[in-house]
Amino acid sequence: MKEFTPEHIRNISLIGHGGAGKTMTAEALLFSAGATTRLGRVEEGNTVSDYRADEIERQISVSSALLHCEWKGTKVNVLDTPGYTDFTGDVKAALRVTDTAVLLLKAVEGVEVGTEIVWRYAQEYQNGVIFLMNKLDQENADFEKTLNQARDLLSHDIVPLQFPLKQGLGFEGIVDVVRMKLLKFKPGGNGKYSEEEIPADAQSKAQELRQQVLELIAETDEKLLNTYLEKGTLSAEESREGLRAGIRQRKLFPLLCASATQNIGLSSLLDAIVEYSPHPQERGPVAAKDSHNGADIAVMQDPAGQPSLLVFKTVSESHVGELSFFRVFSGTVAPGLDLLNNTNGKPERLAQLFVMAGKDRKEISQLLAGDLGAVVKLKDTHTNDTLSSKSFPVSYAPIAFPESVFQMAVVPRSKGDEDKISSGLHSLHQEDPTFRFRVDPELHQTIVSGQGEVHLDMMVKRLKQRYNVEVDLVEPRVPYRETIKAVVKDSEYKHKKQTGGHGQYGHVHLRLEPLKRGQGFEFLDEIVGGVVPGKFIPAVEKGVVETMKEGVVAGYPVVDVRVALHYGSYHDVDSSEMAFKIAGSMAFRKGFMEAKPVLLEPIYNIEVRVPDDAMGDVMGDISSRRGKIAGMDSAGRYQVIRATVPAAELHKYATVLRSMTGGRGVYSATMSHYEEVPREQAEKIIAAAEKNKNKEQEA
Repeated sequence: MKEFTPEHIRNISLIGHGGAGKTMTAEALLFSAGATTRLGRVEEGNTVSDYRADEIERQISVSSALLHCEWKGTKVNVLDTPGYTDFTGDVKAALRVTDTAVLLLKAVEGVEVGTEIVWRYAQEYQNGVIFLMNKLDQENADFEKTLNQARDLLSHDIVPLQFPLKQGLGFEGIVDVVRMKLLKFKPGGNGKYSEEEIPADAQSKAQELRQQVLELIAETDEKLLNTYLEKGTLSAEESREGLRAGIRQRKLFPLLCASATQNIGLSSLLDAIVEYSPHPQERGPVAAKDSHNGADIAVMQDPAGQPSLLVFKTVSESHVGELSFFRVFSGTVAPGLDLLNNTNGKPERLAQLFVMAGKDRKEISQLLAGDLGAVVKLKDTHTNDTLSSKSFPVSYAPIAFPESVFQMAVVPRSKGDEDKISSGLHSLHQEDPTFRFRVDPELHQTIVSGQGEVHLDMMVKRLKQRYNVEVDLVEPRVPYRETIKAVVKDSEYKHKKQTGGHGQYGHVHLRLEPLKRGQGFEFLDEIVGGVVPGKFIPAVEKGVVETMKEGVVAGYPVVDVRVALHYGSYHDVDSSEMAFKIAGSMAFRKGFMEAKPVLLEPIYNIEVRVPDDAMGDVMGDISSRRGKIAGMDSAGRYQVIRATVPAAELHKYATVLRSMTGGRGVYSATMSHYEEVPREQAEKIIAAAEKNKNKEQEA
């Protein structure tokens, strides 16, 4: 396999809304470049990038795929990313390690929710962006409408380098205003085209767009601007350099035309990627930290430098084990190279290195700075880890994966599968960091969380396929609390039991008082005159504490209570620690039920980002969830609503919010405090707890 230096490498991510045609674009790019011998189809399940069983079944990408091809002496690394919102973590990972994003727009639907989300991600990572208006062969395709919408909603600096001669079912010709030629594509999907003169009826539009392009290019550089003002035009070389600079600096965003399914426009996209998109060294040095002292470092992407790389994706292959995808940020890496994992301090030796084409791997002897590849069988390295030579201890900023917005509890279908489930969940998290799990000791549940229902359903399916364990997803329990509202001055309990030999005797008087929210528990020893010997007082406290953990009203932990032991009695022979522990427990239960017990529920602060036109519906929905609006802020065409909502009302909220806002609404939630549950709700919770308790006793 040929090796490529940084100036002959282009790293691109294909991003966009679900169904925009990213996978077919990747397929057409590979076919046009001669990397494949046929043009696969998503509906036929034979594309290079969507090779997993769940992707073929659903006909959507659920994981990014790394591909590569060669075009005009340049290696083009392509990351085909998912468009479905539940798998958005892979988009962020891809943008972190690529230099340019190709953002697909649908010529009929225009800018959609996924378009806006990935555009924000590209802004976050400061990627250059080339827009590709796809599906121009479809009926009702509207180039001008989609272009204007993209300019209004995304950036006014989108500049069309091409426009369709005819759109819709007769789409076969693209007017290129940089070359000032008509690119006429041959039928049959081979991607080849001939250059012809622009027809007379399209000349005026071509000239007008060309002037717009030249003006934007000139504005990227003072020298180019002076040249343009003097000559009224720019040379082909000046235009090319200006476009490269404009894309790199995010001052302009070229737009090209295509139909991926017909393989029209994809070879000219390859031309644009090679000619206009920046190579790794043009992005400048990479920000890193010294792993020893945390100092900032600017790492040059130099093949002759010390080797360092960032692992951006980990997948589990059945016959290979873990396959780690990485970008080389500096130096040159080769099999047998000893590196240090600067995340955990453990050494790693690189085994076989590969360049990828979906599931197919080609072994390679080395990879230079700026390139993407994969390595097998790293022992202690996972996604977001930095590997470097021991003499060059650097750490690269990790991928900022989105927070989980949807959670469920896992219930095994068979007893004894707990260890296999835990192992499987851990492996799935290593592969997809947006999938998380934790064991909640209080609720006695394993909680899994992710980006949505489809995301978690997919993970459960993989758990069955790979680890042969089946689980059900159920609504997680809410961690309610119990407390009291009134003072009970005297709760007495005498534990007296006579059996053969020694009996049992413990007698206590407790006072119960409510504490302020968040103060926890306080135990007071107010015994005077030794009516309860000091050696038995810790046993009384222990009985109270254990009962508080179990709960009194509905089986939830008791909080914010002061308990005072102020009187009691004992027996010289029959009193014991156990007897006083039981007496303390029962006196506490009795007094708790007399002290106006209430349930407390967790309240979350939520921040909801919604389009202006959905604000009324979303606010109404929050109110219906017993939420309280705390404030609002404007963010362009969006409103950010701040509110407090009970945790019990947030189950599946991410799904409801997407439905209400056409997928544009997003929210985040953080635990705030506990509040009293309204009586009506409390009665339902207590009744449900009683029902579950009876079921457990019957079992």
